[in-house]
Amino acid sequence: MQNPDVQNLTQLLIAWTNGDQEARDQLIGIVYNELRHIASNHLRREQVNNLLQTTALVHEAYIKLVDIKGVEWQNRAHFFAISAKIMRQILVNQAYNINAQKRGSGAILLTIDEKIDIADNKNWEILSLNDALLELEKLSPRQSQVVELRFFGGLTNEEIGEVLSIDSRTVKRDWSVARAWLTSHLQRQ
Repeated sequence: MQNPDVQNLTQLLIAWTNGDQEARDQLIGIVYNELRHIASNHLRREQVNNLLQTTALVHEAYIKLVDIKGVEWQNRAHFFAISAKIMRQILVNQAYNINAQKRGSGAILLTIDEKIDIADNKNWEILSLNDALLELEKLSPRQSQVVELRFFGGLTNEEIGEVLSIDSRTVKRDWSVARAWLTSHLQRQ
């Protein structure tokens, strides 16, 4: 039997898909804390003091989520998979912007109500990881998705399996292979 919160979330996502803006507003109230938890876990892994603030990352992701048109939300896992992709894009774009500013391009940093700041050495790590994921995507799109969903989205093997329509054991194997490939690829660079 499905958890009532998960079932309610799925119903709200379907209503939002059908144009119900009130469902969208209810949805964010339900998922906000979970999005904060995902963002906080990701940022904590970065292990730097001057990171993008959790609230700012969630707000940036929310703004992008509500602007999405034409998505047929399937369920909770699908929603958080899209959220993970958006958070990845925000972090990568922010790293590019910071690096561009340092080169004197005059790029302006995007802020909401909290300062967005990624430490110097983490800019390159985020960008290197993104480049490595793009390379991995050429070799194995599914493994790249598994990494994105797990690393940026904080989804469990079961949730990733649900999003990708594969068994959680396959997710576990894909994660192991992808992690080994990424480690090797990043070490070479």
